[in-house]
Amino acid sequence: MPRLRQVSRAEAQSEVVTRTYDLLFGDRDPVAEPGTATGTPGDWWTVFALVPDCLDHCNRGFAFYRNPRRKIDPVLRELGQTRAGWAKGSQFVFSQHCKSLRGLGVSEAKIEAIPHWAVADCFDARERAVLAYADCLVLQDGRTPDAVFETLKTFLSDEEILEFTYITCLYDMHAVMSRALQTEFDDRAEAIVEVAPPPDFSARDFLDTGRRPTAE
Repeated sequence: MPRLRQVSRAEAQSEVVTRTYDLLFGDRDPVAEPGTATGTPGDWWTVFALVPDCLDHCNRGFAFYRNPRRKIDPVLRELGQTRAGWAKGSQFVFSQHCKSLRGLGVSEAKIEAIPHWAVADCFDARERAVLAYADCLVLQDGRTPDAVFETLKTFLSDEEILEFTYITCLYDMHAVMSRALQTEFDDRAEAIVEVAPPPDFSARDFLDTGRRPTAE
């Protein structure tokens, strides 16, 4: 379950919430009967419904990147979104945009190689440039070497680069928020935890061994 309360259909007073629910869930109450057409629980939407104008702002972001006026190639855009999901550790964003890439006809080899794109030979030079830039945005907080940007500009116009930058950073945010709020597929137990020692383990012996070299 997500960390924040979900808004049931009966509670929904805002038109943007009811319109979104109608679009994604039909006439169901998505809290009582969760699930979307893509197989997600759908609780991202029911949590964001807590603040209707926040949900509306997000919906406008989705409409922005899908708008036919966009100049950026949808495949390049989705490579950035999918890589952002993987790099930020968001199962939700990564999984959803793998599906989007598949819907655009991208090969399984490329989709499977996104986590290790730097050593994969299935991407062309343009795709490698946008993946490198996506890593600069998501993993380096925007710190981008001149060589990466100069290479990017050999393939994309300034307008395309701005669109790609905005959309990739938008999905960086979505990935971070989904993990923090534990929505959708990011409702997972923390993977990094202490592993229990053997029953005969002695913390004192462990510390002593750490301080003094042992004879072989």
